[in-house]
Amino acid sequence: MSPESTGQNEHHLTVLRRGFRTWRGNRPFWAGLFTIVGGVPIAYFPYADLHLGNMTLAMSTTAGAGSLIIGILLMTLGLTMWFHHIVRVFAGVAAILLALISIPVANIGGFLIGFLFAMLGGALSISWAPGEPKADEDLFHKGAPQEHPGTEPSEDVFHGAAVPQQQPAGYDTTVEADGGGHRAG
Repeated sequence: MSPESTGQNEHHLTVLRRGFRTWRGNRPFWAGLFTIVGGVPIAYFPYADLHLGNMTLAMSTTAGAGSLIIGILLMTLGLTMWFHHIVRVFAGVAAILLALISIPVANIGGFLIGFLFAMLGGALSISWAPGEPKADEDLFHKGAPQEHPGTEPSEDVFHGAAVPQQQPAGYDTTVEADGGGHRAG
């Protein structure tokens, strides 16, 4: 093994972290996470019991099934944003609508916690756009200075020979007698 080969010396956690970073960067990760986190309190609070000493406080409502459905749909939409990011706009709009519906149905949208997370996740999903891939440069011109018409002759990148610049069709290279200046008329 040579000292130049560093790929095999990396720790497996570093490789997993870099792989996760790449996966996360290719999809609306935070939108999906916020939508999933928003669905949890909406689905949980109607079925939760809070015990304060000997007293039990039940937060269940008559629309407990509606709360459960809204919460599960929000969690499903969050996973959809992660794994099918092509439909991210639909998932974002649906998450916003479900968050708004959760206000009257699910204990004020999971005591506003689930509502705010679901709204933020839906908005992030709608606004997310995939990045532009970097354009591959031509190997011949890679590293060569950019040249413009009418400049001095440049040297070929590989051979070092002087190459005159070719002018575009219809480009006038003649110079007038007064140096191209304009005369006051």
